[in-house]
Amino acid sequence: MAAFLANIGRGIKKSVSGTSGFFRGSVQELKKVRWPNRQEMVNYTMVVVLTVLVLALFFFIVDQGILQLVRMITK
Repeated sequence: MAAFLANIGRGIKKSVSGTSGFFRGSVQELKKVRWPNRQEMVNYTMVVVLTVLVLALFFFIVDQGILQLVRMITK
């Protein structure tokens, strides 16, 4: 039983030191990231906005079609 409790204590110590190591490692990894420049970000944003608009239009049309079908069925 004492060995079991000692192992738990060691695990807690590792997790505390592991947390700070995790954050240090995260910062190091973020420094390796190639961040997009302004023009790339504008292009990516335009693609997202256009995609959202096309999908919104598509689902609006599908919704209107379903609405008409329900109205025809319930008359």
